[in-house]
Amino acid sequence: MDMAAENADSASTGRARLAAELRQLRGLSGVSGRELGQRIDMSQSKVSRIEAGTVLPSLPEVAAWVVALEASNDTRERLDALTRIAHREARHWPALFRDRGHLQDEVHALETMAVRVRTYQHSVVPGLLQTADYARRVFSLFQVPYSDEDRSAAVAARLRRQQLVFEPERRFDFLITEAALRWRPGPSRLLLAQLDRLVSISTLDNVSFGVIPLDAEALTTLSHGFVIYEGPDEGRGTFVAVEMIHGPVEVVDVESIELYENSWSRLERMAVFDDHARSLLLTLAEDIRSSTG
Repeated sequence: MDMAAENADSASTGRARLAAELRQLRGLSGVSGRELGQRIDMSQSKVSRIEAGTVLPSLPEVAAWVVALEASNDTRERLDALTRIAHREARHWPALFRDRGHLQDEVHALETMAVRVRTYQHSVVPGLLQTADYARRVFSLFQVPYSDEDRSAAVAARLRRQQLVFEPERRFDFLITEAALRWRPGPSRLLLAQLDRLVSISTLDNVSFGVIPLDAEALTTLSHGFVIYEGPDEGRGTFVAVEMIHGPVEVVDVESIELYENSWSRLERMAVFDDHARSLLLTLAEDIRSSTG
């Protein structure tokens, strides 16, 4: 077996175990797939795909499954743990890209359900603010290589996501380091166009745009980037998305979210906003023009 196939098998272990246990639980309960689907408002075909391991059920779906089949508390706890393990395995970039060309639609779904999105980036301009050319260069540097077709589709989907920024009922807050603004994934003209777009976006009433200057006194470390999503109600609430080298991580427990909230507060106090931020952007642009003649 080659390395790629071995990794794929390893990544699917948790999902396979979960599928087998859900299938066994239904079988022992004497309930048909059709009847179970009716009990939990799920199509019979999806029940079959979950039991075959081709679809990974969410935690709420597994919870509904075990309740509908009157499983014991021990079984519920075991299946809950298996579901969490399977989702962690599925959150590695190779696994996420196994059956899709890009993930922009998934990110768009998160942004659509949120009424406020707070984004901190220390190394790159956030996707919601990228020009098409900048986005294309970023995708070309991604850990998982894109085909030309998938990269074009990803750029188009990222640009569609950006329409949300112009919806006045939504709130977007950005904190970006000066180093991220100086990072250049292409020729100077590309970065000049990107800085010009940032100046324009920063004037929107529903957008807060902060830049953390290189000479700002540190109030916290400049760690990895993260996004804090705030939902409209308690159903989803607040959660944090983090893109790591190995794959994306979603933070949902209250104590961990508080750490990110605290980090955001400290980073915010290091940043400059409004005219001061736009002045810094214009200075960066002038530096680029001067250095390129």
